[in-house]
Amino acid sequence: MTKLGKQTWVYDNPVYIQASATAVGPLEGEGPLKDYFDHVYDDLHCNEDNWELAERALMVDSVHRCLQKAGVDESNVDLLLAGDLLNQNVTGNYVARQLGIPLLGMFGACSTSMETLATASALVSSGYAKQAMVAVSSHNATAERQFRYPTEYGGQKPQTATFTVTGSGAALVSTKPSEIRVEAATIGKVLDYKLKDPFDLGSAMAPAAWSTIKTHLEDMGRVPSDYDLIATGDLSAVGTPILRDLLKQDGLDVSEVHNDCGLMVYHSDQPVFSGGSGCACSAVVTYSKLIEELKNGTYNRILVVATGALMSPTMVQQKETIPGIAHAVVLTKEESS
Repeated sequence: MTKLGKQTWVYDNPVYIQASATAVGPLEGEGPLKDYFDHVYDDLHCNEDNWELAERALMVDSVHRCLQKAGVDESNVDLLLAGDLLNQNVTGNYVARQLGIPLLGMFGACSTSMETLATASALVSSGYAKQAMVAVSSHNATAERQFRYPTEYGGQKPQTATFTVTGSGAALVSTKPSEIRVEAATIGKVLDYKLKDPFDLGSAMAPAAWSTIKTHLEDMGRVPSDYDLIATGDLSAVGTPILRDLLKQDGLDVSEVHNDCGLMVYHSDQPVFSGGSGCACSAVVTYSKLIEELKNGTYNRILVVATGALMSPTMVQQKETIPGIAHAVVLTKEESS
């Protein structure tokens, strides 16, 4: 593996995505990507007794479907890198208990989808694992209960708020050639622009996305047009224009190639405030639509920049500011497998 600058890894020993899978809730299944998802649950409980069990079912579902697509038994997977939004990563921990795969629990808030993929790819490329599974999840009701107010409370929200995606995405990586290569990753820095509003995470995370994208392009010696798509994780309608303005000040115009997963996962007329958020937001978009469009040749090279707000309920109650982070991964279409 080659390191460029201080933050970018290039996987010289090639790493490939063998398969990916997604499972989502009912609102996501009514959105524009409904035909890309592997499974859509028709209610938020996902046939379970409570919200937390429902989120666990989503991650188990996505992992099992990914393994089935790859034709791999879980006993042959060396590592599971998993994360979620719940305290102590309990979704990933309990799923790992069920699967029996050695676990590296990871947390980068909503950036965890690309944090797990970047780290798994580094471990596989370096030979520490032959096959590694990455999985993340979020659930609207579990996130609301932990970070804001339980759904039963019915509290009002401003339009700057985002809507936590109910879903899970998983991918299996190894050195076996396939259609999708993981080319490189840029590990983000924690930035804090002193914002405190937990109902406006797009503004808090946009500077981190700006920093990571700018650093990635500098480290790789590239410009925005070298990518068919630069997809941020969950800046949604508030953070997206801030990111574009910040990059434009540095002479980097991404308007022709940029989109945000929080804007892609829902229709504009769905009741989701400024758009989607959560660990699952970038995961279910990347591991469904974006992977498929790489396979069919719509895209040849994309940069997925998962964004995260590194807050906790305790820090918000203590009037702390909200730091942000963003991790980026380059995915490319391989001409031959």
